[in-house]
Amino acid sequence: MNRLQANLCLLCVTLCWSAEVIIYACIPADAPAFATTCVTSLAGAALLIVPFRHRITKALREGGIRLVFAMLGLAALSAAYNTLYLFGMKSLDVASGAFTFSMTVVVLPVVLLSMHRRVAAETWLSVVLVLAGIVLALGASAMLAANAAAFGTLGVGCLLRAVLIVLLSDIVKKHDPIAVAVLLEGFAGFLSLAGWVFEDPRLFTGLQVSRTLVAAWAIYAYFIVGFATTLNVFAMRRVSAANATVIYALEIVFSLVWGALLPEGIVEKIALTPRIGLGAALVVAGALAEILDLGGKRKRGTV
Repeated sequence: MNRLQANLCLLCVTLCWSAEVIIYACIPADAPAFATTCVTSLAGAALLIVPFRHRITKALREGGIRLVFAMLGLAALSAAYNTLYLFGMKSLDVASGAFTFSMTVVVLPVVLLSMHRRVAAETWLSVVLVLAGIVLALGASAMLAANAAAFGTLGVGCLLRAVLIVLLSDIVKKHDPIAVAVLLEGFAGFLSLAGWVFEDPRLFTGLQVSRTLVAAWAIYAYFIVGFATTLNVFAMRRVSAANATVIYALEIVFSLVWGALLPEGIVEKIALTPRIGLGAALVVAGALAEILDLGGKRKRGTV
């Protein structure tokens, strides 16, 4: 897999993740965020354990306790940012939530610099374009006091996600990606279970389980956790953390498409104003600058 192929895989991952807004709309508002993270993470990990158990066992033998503790830390970050995302999105419309959470692309270079790591000039160009698109699309709505808590929640989620992406990018280059995906989601599920017990000790008995809830969880576990997470860790072996984050920003565009085209009964409708359209176009331009390597300075082969 070369860099272009890895970016195309990340684009596929981003398309899958953008469907979260549709799935979230099907999950009842009274279902705890911890419950969704717990059930879908454990189910997604279980789907991978069965066919890849020997491969996972081998990776654990080679990585030892250091791999286990490293993945436990990453799982804590994953569970935290996913739960914050669920909490934050409950108070915002699809467009504002998606654009705000994509601020990860702006936070990540700062995280890299704090770790004394170099950020390529092409990546800074992409970040500037994406940031301009986010600011333009959000406009004054991001400053409304009524939504301050929601924006703050998503902001913390962006920071945690940025740290997770950097550390995950490091570890997938050293260990089997299947094992990394399973341990990441499995540990995230158990950590979310602890949060769920703290929030509502009744667990499943306190839920109003319906066919819609079960279907939403099943789709989320397979496509978002099982498929997208595994493809993501494979692709991240071939690209930098900054590169991956810029591609992730395209989730905004896909989310806007779903919100504009799908019926209101499936997802909250979005009015595509010129401001939002131009903001999305700038995000696409930033992603293309990263995918196509317009400067031609990066290695063309496998990285």
